[in-house]
Amino acid sequence: MNASTSNQSGVSVQVSGLRKTFGGQEVLKGIDFEVQPGEIFVIMGPSGSGKSVLLKHLIGLEPPDAGEILINGESIQSPEIASKYRLALVFQSGALLSSLTVGENVGLYLSEHRLKPPAEIARIVAEVLEDVGLKGTEDKMPNELSGGMRKRAAIARALVIEPQLILYDEPTSELDPLSSVVIGEEILHLQKRIHVTSLVVSHDRDLAFGVADRIAVIHEGRILTIGTPDEVKRHNDPLVRKFLHADFKPEPQSKSL
Repeated sequence: MNASTSNQSGVSVQVSGLRKTFGGQEVLKGIDFEVQPGEIFVIMGPSGSGKSVLLKHLIGLEPPDAGEILINGESIQSPEIASKYRLALVFQSGALLSSLTVGENVGLYLSEHRLKPPAEIARIVAEVLEDVGLKGTEDKMPNELSGGMRKRAAIARALVIEPQLILYDEPTSELDPLSSVVIGEEILHLQKRIHVTSLVVSHDRDLAFGVADRIAVIHEGRILTIGTPDEVKRHNDPLVRKFLHADFKPEPQSKSL
């Protein structure tokens, strides 16, 4: 396996009529969107807008009350999805196991499932760590890394399975502005190098406008608008304007590294 030169292509994601109610309160109110293979699609909205609940549905942790989620036209609830498509999640916290080294964390999926011999796993781990700018950190413990480095290690852990879809849960949460920029660059880097489909759930406007091919703005369980960064910035919906702020004009990051 060579994660940096894989010829895989990303998968499509289609969400139709998604609804979810908890305790009598409707949290998702008919969510519809489609993500194209190889696209970076950002779902952006304020706290309490339904982003976290939507993410749980996208990774199959919550069944919808109505509607469906399709991966390449197949229901995400299908038991065959896990064996047919390689899906990875980068958790908000990074979720590295504190008792394992960085290298052991990154290679955990391969070693636990005995998918490769130890020497091959070590080579793959070294390769993906270098690919995310963490060369030589294999023997470090997670608590020796900065917050931004832990997020990049989590991306490396996702990368070892050669994913076709990566879902990012608030990838810049609790990071300083410089570290947030680095994470945005990594998302762009992976999309360019392995043509993965990236679905990013975030409240970070700088990240969204810096990396997205398209953005969906969610508010109180509804999608207010979907479009390119420029289209979203020009949108006249008062709720969209309130979230973005009238004078919010971030400079887009370059998609070349």
